[in-house]
Amino acid sequence: MVRTEISLFLKNVPGELGRLSELLSAARINIDALTIQDASSYVQQLFQARGKSLQRIASAASYNSMRKDSAEFALIRILVNDTDKAVNLLSEHEYVFDIMPVIALQLENRPGELAAIAQKFGQEGININYVYGSVAGPDAKCLFVFCPENIELAAKFFK
Repeated sequence: MVRTEISLFLKNVPGELGRLSELLSAARINIDALTIQDASSYVQQLFQARGKSLQRIASAASYNSMRKDSAEFALIRILVNDTDKAVNLLSEHEYVFDIMPVIALQLENRPGELAAIAQKFGQEGININYVYGSVAGPDAKCLFVFCPENIELAAKFFK
């Protein structure tokens, strides 16, 4: 199913995730999925994209500045139970964020489930930009979040 992911930058210091989580909790917004990476990985992806396209996405000075600054920030991606409410709340508190559609699927927790889904993406010619997921225990279903290059095409196959 198509869901809306919120991507935001937080300072990479103790307590930031706790503050964000408390803000959402106080508004009764539940986090369904979350992944965190340091922003330097994001900057490295910009460099790789530039190399593939042979086009400068930002100036060299901007890249050097981003590389230095990125160690101070983390890129957080979340799915929440009330995206509109979360977006309004994050705006009110002046968070820097973006939203994007993703495919969120509940899978059985058994060997081969992820392989079958990943192969389906491949068979349909849909590249996966990134994926994250988890499971609560051996008898629970898994929640996996896929960010495909072509969300419209992926939405047709994964409802």
